[in-house]
Amino acid sequence: MSTTPLDDRAAEAERSVSVLFAGRLGRMPWTHLAQVVHPAPAPSRPFGWLRGEWHYWWQAHHLDAVVDAGLRATRCGDVAAAERHARQGDRLLLTIRLRNRGRWVNDFYDDMAWLALASGRLAALHDELGHTRTRRRLRSATRHLTAQLRSAHTDDVGGGLFWSRDRDFKNSPATGPTALHLARVGETDEARELVDWVYARLWSEDSGLVLDGIRLRDGAEVLVSDIWSYNQGTVLSALVTFGDDRSLERAAALIAAVDARLTVELDGVRVLRTHGGGDGGLFTGILARYLALAASSRRLDDGASGTARRLVLDTADALWRGRGTYPVAGRRDPSVFPTEPGGPPPAPPFELSPQLQAWTLLEAAATLR
Repeated sequence: MSTTPLDDRAAEAERSVSVLFAGRLGRMPWTHLAQVVHPAPAPSRPFGWLRGEWHYWWQAHHLDAVVDAGLRATRCGDVAAAERHARQGDRLLLTIRLRNRGRWVNDFYDDMAWLALASGRLAALHDELGHTRTRRRLRSATRHLTAQLRSAHTDDVGGGLFWSRDRDFKNSPATGPTALHLARVGETDEARELVDWVYARLWSEDSGLVLDGIRLRDGAEVLVSDIWSYNQGTVLSALVTFGDDRSLERAAALIAAVDARLTVELDGVRVLRTHGGGDGGLFTGILARYLALAASSRRLDDGASGTARRLVLDTADALWRGRGTYPVAGRRDPSVFPTEPGGPPPAPPFELSPQLQAWTLLEAAATLR
């Protein structure tokens, strides 16, 4: 099967992020990780990489993007490339654990939920390639991460997941991806409990969107009403995964609310708005990943799936048109993508999260070829 222009765009984003950010951890062989900024500051002391800035959940989304590239290679009939990406994913998963001081466990349950989702998708890529040997590291990740996530699902505030080990905040960023992970591993009843809790406590009837969370302060519940794009994406994908009539009605309404309230007009079309840099630099890429999955679902009505498809394709096109280049010695100049659709290409130093978001968006668009 040949590639399409959408595949080629995703491949260029993959190449560019890899050139600018990917490499070994502390020069150790057989490791693979993304630095959080380019150019990266030199370590100030031996083993400085253990003391530097660490973004566990950014690396989980890096793993998701590597899996995206592997699946794209399988769609294009390039089995050898898909095999390389599967091996790269294995190295990245190993290195995430190594950089996290040899543990899967993190202080934040949302971080662990993202890695559970990404490692599950890596296992699915291996399955698609016919790798019959079960990988011990993937089994270990799933077992440990799932146990941690279940421990954070308590009756406090009526349900939902705590965000961190401080256990003073139940929120969508932890509950949404955990519900999706549990749905994917067949724990549908618990996944439904989590989504129903989100709709009971954190869904806004006024906006039709999912709010951020509920803090516990001196025994009182305090609603945090911030609206972030990624929280809509994980809940949407869990609903589509459930596939019953009520869930699909909720999914269609959520897509319509995203279109109405989480977009901006650019050159006569509606594109997804973004949330700047830092952690927010990943939020809209995550939403686009799950909008693309919804757009590919035969369960949703044509109107909802068509809206999801339009939002992904138009947003990816805007980021592609806004790209610039940055010279790197000895390499074909990588592309750098704007932080927001319609914005200018960034100037160095470049942050990983918005560039990884652009890669994620372009991979999502390529699935709709």
